[in-house]
Amino acid sequence: MKHLTSLLDLSADDLSAVLSTAADLKARFLRGERPQLCPGRVLVQLFEKPSLRTRNSFEAAMIHLGGSGIFLSTQEAGLNGRESLADIARVISSFADLITMRTFSQQLIEDFAEVSSCPIVNGLSDYRHPCQALTDLLTIQELRGSFPDQHLVFVGDGNNVSMSLALAAAMTGMKMTLAAPVGFEFTEEFLQLLQQQFPQHQISVCHDPHTAVKDASFVYTDVWASMGQEDDAERRKQAFADFQVNEALMASAPADVLFMHDLPAKRGLEVTDGVMDGAASVVFQQAENRMHLARGLFAWLLQP
Repeated sequence: MKHLTSLLDLSADDLSAVLSTAADLKARFLRGERPQLCPGRVLVQLFEKPSLRTRNSFEAAMIHLGGSGIFLSTQEAGLNGRESLADIARVISSFADLITMRTFSQQLIEDFAEVSSCPIVNGLSDYRHPCQALTDLLTIQELRGSFPDQHLVFVGDGNNVSMSLALAAAMTGMKMTLAAPVGFEFTEEFLQLLQQQFPQHQISVCHDPHTAVKDASFVYTDVWASMGQEDDAERRKQAFADFQVNEALMASAPADVLFMHDLPAKRGLEVTDGVMDGAASVVFQQAENRMHLARGLFAWLLQP
């Protein structure tokens, strides 16, 4: 059975197939076609964290494919200790054709997948965000074509988004640089994983954002304090003060550079209004592509 708990669940061929399916379905969608590839299929969404894009893009994707959706909070599902995780996974997967999860714990998603009788999709955990990274690959492919010709510079934290992008870059041969303050780089454990899985691919780390973006194709950022890090927000605000993506930083990049953000954005902190709403911004194309990627991913997971 196929799952997507992390990008490492996908082979290079799998990744190509998901992106190809998503691109084809988006092209057909723009022509007014909504092929019913998953008629009668049921998507169950099990979320610990609140969501705008993930929840709605997943549900819209399944409806467009001819299926339907059920949403459960962790309390409703019993993941607050009312039942064992294994019992819950067995029961919910017996009702569902596909389960998406948005949790704090990556291990919870992996444990769920171990006993589930249907595919599990990681909608976000504290350590991985594979659907966002796949969406970003779809967006980059639409805008620039070949991945190895691009340089993605992530300005910010070595967090779940940047780690998943680093995996995506390694899988596609795309150059990537993390521009982060000292102490906020990728963990040693993650760097070792990258080295083990992709020994020929190097991810650069830089502590000067202006140097990092000088030959960037895409400048990408994320919030400085993610959900669950609210108590650390003030310290992070000070640490990342020189890593704001603003007009001056974008001016250090090539003239044709594009700006990406996974949203939600804290305007005035990690990014200025001028960049978010500027001509180089493709953030809302990214946001729309969450739905198109989900359609491609669900169709790929559920079709023989």
